[in-house]
Amino acid sequence: MRILVLNPNTTASMTAAIRALAEESARPGTRITAAEPLWGPESIEGHFEGQLSAAAVLDRLATFQDPFDALVMAGFGEPGREAAQELLDVPVFDITECAAQMAMMLGHSYAVVTTLDRAVPQIEDRLLTAGLLQRCASVRGTGLGVLELEEDTERTVREIVTQARAAVEEDRAEVICLGCGGMAGLRERVEAELGVPVVDGVAAAVGFAEAVVGLGLTTSKVRSFAPPRPKSITSWPLSRHLPRSG
Repeated sequence: MRILVLNPNTTASMTAAIRALAEESARPGTRITAAEPLWGPESIEGHFEGQLSAAAVLDRLATFQDPFDALVMAGFGEPGREAAQELLDVPVFDITECAAQMAMMLGHSYAVVTTLDRAVPQIEDRLLTAGLLQRCASVRGTGLGVLELEEDTERTVREIVTQARAAVEEDRAEVICLGCGGMAGLRERVEAELGVPVVDGVAAAVGFAEAVVGLGLTTSKVRSFAPPRPKSITSWPLSRHLPRSG
């Protein structure tokens, strides 16, 4: 089984961390390929960058050469999943929805701990659209930017734990979801501090992908996610039309 894990930003170190977690979470025999867009923002912290990233991700998928059996989109709360489901014939898994779905199997309510406070409404909207907000006790920001997560791991864990503990004690959350792909690899440390289940969306999405592909299932194409209708789109995919260096 081949799973493509796509980091929606262009920061290669974050792609590497996401790849390592995906490989650690995968079953023997599952091959993980990790990639990022060829253009776009270095991090995503708002709707503007999210929409740019969605276009860059679709461009990357339209030109990706190696075959894969499932796609994991490793951005938390970002747009583009529905478009990828139209574009691809393989099942598509968004880490936001996969984290929440798994959390609801582990407790009555869950909370999401993410980066900046401005990301909170974006994540809430994504959960609402997916029908997953009803059992979300809260979405809390740490105040850390996406790129700051890698600068000081001790501070990152400390801020996540602070907000997660408040979600458990004040908001009555029973499970915590790590609300950014850049938090990959921190689950065990946060869980040890809290004593409640902590879900990493990348690991959850890999597990769901293995289950769905193993059952021989994929996205329904009869209505919502039917392939895009053939039409002229100027300079699409963009990466095929960009000047190449060298």
